[in-house]
Amino acid sequence: MNQIKDYIQANKQRFLDELFGVIRIPSISSDPAHKEDMFRVQEYWKGILESIGVDKAEIYKTEGHPILYAEKILNPTYPTVLVYGHADVMPVDPLDLWDSDPFEPVIKDGKIYARGADDDKGQTMIQVKAFETVLKTGLLKVNVKFVIEAEEEIGSQSLMKWMEQYKQMLKADIIIVSDTEMLSKDVPSITVGLRGLSYVEVEVTGPNRDLHSGLFGGAVANPANILAKMIAQLHDENNRITIPGFYDNVLEVSEEERKKLNMAPFDEEEYKKSLGVEELWGEKGYTVIERTGIRPTLDVNGMWSGYTGQGAKTIIPSKAHAKISMRLVPNQRSQRISQLFEEYFKSLAPKSVKVKVEKLHGGEPYLCPIDLPAYKAAEQAFKTVFGKEPVPVRSGGSIPVIPAFEKILGIKTILMGFGLEEDRIHAPNENFSLDLFYKGIETVSHFYINFAQMKEA
Repeated sequence: MNQIKDYIQANKQRFLDELFGVIRIPSISSDPAHKEDMFRVQEYWKGILESIGVDKAEIYKTEGHPILYAEKILNPTYPTVLVYGHADVMPVDPLDLWDSDPFEPVIKDGKIYARGADDDKGQTMIQVKAFETVLKTGLLKVNVKFVIEAEEEIGSQSLMKWMEQYKQMLKADIIIVSDTEMLSKDVPSITVGLRGLSYVEVEVTGPNRDLHSGLFGGAVANPANILAKMIAQLHDENNRITIPGFYDNVLEVSEEERKKLNMAPFDEEEYKKSLGVEELWGEKGYTVIERTGIRPTLDVNGMWSGYTGQGAKTIIPSKAHAKISMRLVPNQRSQRISQLFEEYFKSLAPKSVKVKVEKLHGGEPYLCPIDLPAYKAAEQAFKTVFGKEPVPVRSGGSIPVIPAFEKILGIKTILMGFGLEEDRIHAPNENFSLDLFYKGIETVSHFYINFAQMKEA
C-alpha cells in the first residue's frame, strides 16, 4: 500500500532521531549505577507513545526496574495485538573494543552503530513506528497494547510477577515481538521455536585447603582433575548427553519438517571459516541447523580452579568450579532437567571429593504453530515487503519471557525479528541495518492490516 510507504518516507528522519534519543540513555539493567536511567528510558518511551496518540500510558514501579504499559483501544469488538519490547541493554565492556561511543549512535556503511541499536531499542522502535504508521494513515483496525520492560537482559523476574497481577489488563489475541534475527538481509524468516535453558554452577571440593603439589600430589584427589573427568563423562562417543532421562520428553521433529528446516541457506565451509575452526562438532545424525535449533545441548560456559596468575604456583587446589548451561527443546522442562543433572553429576564423583550443584537460572522452550492466523498474517507481510516467503526457523537461543507469556497469559507469540547475525548484539560495535529498520516498520505495518482482515474472515 502506497500510504504505508509514503508515510514512512515522509517521517524517516524523525523516526531515526527518536531512535537515537532512546539509544543515548545508558539503560544497563545489570548495573545498579544505572538505576535512574531505567526510569529515564521508560519516560522516553512513554512520551513517544503519548505523542502518537495512545489512550493510556503508565509506568509501573516494581521491586526491580519499571515496566511501561500503553494501549490504544479503537473498538472493543476488534482483535487485540499485544506488543512486547525491552528497554534495557547489555553492558558495553570492554569499552576499548568499540570504534565509537556505544551510547552516541553513528551511521556508517548503512548501519547504526550503538549499544541497543538492534537489541532491542531498534527493533522495539520498529514496532512503535509501525503502530504509528497504520494509526496515522487510518489503516489500523485492531486494538494495540504495549508492554516495554527493563529487565530482559537479567531474566525478566519483575515482569513475570507483574503479568500475574495484571492478567485482565493484558488480554489479547496475539503477542508480537521484534527481538530476533532473519537468516540474511535477503532471506526473511520468522522464528517459530526457541530453546529453553537450564543453567547451573557446580563446585567440587577436595582437601580443606590448597596443598603443596609436591608433598601431597599423588595422595590427595585434585578437584580440578576430578571436575574435568566428570565433565568429560557428560557426553558419549556420539556427542549425545549421557544424563539418564535427559531425552525422555524431547519432541522429535518429523522428517518433513527437518527437510524444511534444512532448506534455509547454509554454507558449512563458510561457517567454519568465519569461526576459525577446521571441523564442526555435535550430536551424530543431525545437521548443523538441526543441532542448533531442534536438539538439546550441554555446554561448559566457564571453569576455574587453583592458581591462574602469572608464573608458577605448585598447588593442589581445594576447590574447582564450572558454570554449565543446557539448552532445551519443546516438551523438556528446565526444573526437571536441572534436577536430573544434579543427581547424575553427583553420581559421577568419587568419594575423595564433595560436589555441590547450584541452580542459577531456567527458562522453558517455545514453539509457535505455523497455521495460526497471526503467523499467516506475518508471513504475508514479509512476502509483501521482501518479495519472498519467510523461512520458519527454530532458533538455538532462549527468550524466557516468551514461554512465560503462554504460561501466564495463555497467548501465543509471533517473533517478527529484523536483526542479523552480523549485528554483534551483546558485543562491542553492536549495529543494525538502516534498510532493515525501515523495512521492518513497513512489514509490521502490513502485519496489522493482514491480521485484522484474517480475523474478520
